Amino acid sequence: MKLLSIFFFIFLFFYSCTNKPKLQVLPYIGNYDVMYDTVDGVEVVDTVYPKIPFFTYLNQDSIKVTSKSMRGKVWIADFFFTSCPTICPKMTNQMKRLALKTKDISTEIQFISFSINPKYDQPHRLNKYMKLYGITASNWVFLTGNEAKTHALGVDYFQVFANKDIASEGGYAHSPAFVLVDKSGYVRGVYVGTETNQVDQLEKDLRKLLKYEYNVEHAEKN
Repeated sequence: MKLLSIFFFIFLFFYSCTNKPKLQVLPYIGNYDVMYDTVDGVEVVDTVYPKIPFFTYLNQDSIKVTSKSMRGKVWIADFFFTSCPTICPKMTNQMKRLALKTKDISTEIQFISFSINPKYDQPHRLNKYMKLYGITASNWVFLTGNEAKTHALGVDYFQVFANKDIASEGGYAHSPAFVLVDKSGYVRGVYVGTETNQVDQLEKDLRKLLKYEYNVEHAEKN
């Protein structure tokens, strides 16, 4: 019995060492599921967070873009529409500021703006919108596609409310959120995209994520 106990503790030691989770510097966000499993007779509990599913859209140049084609980068996403008279201009200007502030790590980042009014926001209007705001960042795409799927994508996965609302200016209502998504497709942060201090915090968290979870040594500013 004593010998069995010794072997059990040795097993636990090596199991804990070999299964040590990688460094996690930001939380996972979303409506999670709790999964139960049995490993070698021991019940194991795991928390499973939603992962951004595959999607396909047209960008501002009428080129098909998929989530797979943007794989390998950390995403910063928002949901907007070009005729929005309220929060969208503020969000776009803040996103532009963030894109400029992160030029030193631009190869690691993908900025994504999803239109929630795709019937109006055809590629040529997205292109015109980018020119209006002087957006030249090569790592920023504006996407248009199926409206219902876009709204569901925002609510179910990006933690962003987006829907038609005839009572709202412009006919749509949506959250002012900027969403930080890691390279595996998990949401790691949600920020108020109209507030400078929140966007500055997003930059700090982005750099921390890249440095400590993806070993991009130059990501964090001194």
